[in-house]
Amino acid sequence: MSEHHTGGCFCGVVQVEVEGKPEAMGYCHCESCRHWSAGPVNAFTLWKPEAVRITRGEDALESFEKTRASRRRWCRHCGGHVLTEHPGMGLVDVYAALLPDLDFTPQLHVHYQESVLRIPDGLPKMKDVPAELGGSGETLEE
Repeated sequence: MSEHHTGGCFCGVVQVEVEGKPEAMGYCHCESCRHWSAGPVNAFTLWKPEAVRITRGEDALESFEKTRASRRRWCRHCGGHVLTEHPGMGLVDVYAALLPDLDFTPQLHVHYQESVLRIPDGLPKMKDVPAELGGSGETLEE
């Protein structure tokens, strides 16, 4: 039996469902995620696109692409962030906070060289992203 997790935007107009298990879970410290989330770090869950489905309110989704690396999507009614598509990686980030019943088990920190909040939790700290996702694969000290 496959796992299903559901969540939605701040007002609930947009609903999203993910199926199966995420490809990765962790924390992003990049400047773009920090500015987008208005927080010092962003908790992510990465999924293959076919595992993510907007089940309600797709017509309420707006998007913005600061770079070709990320297409950020949010609800135009409440401004609530829903997901970020990463076409170069072939993955979709459904923010961990939107999936309350998912057992969020972070595996790593990415873009740690841009960190403004150091988190000494014993997880690997990637300079950017793993090599298999197009990064250097370099790790940093905690």
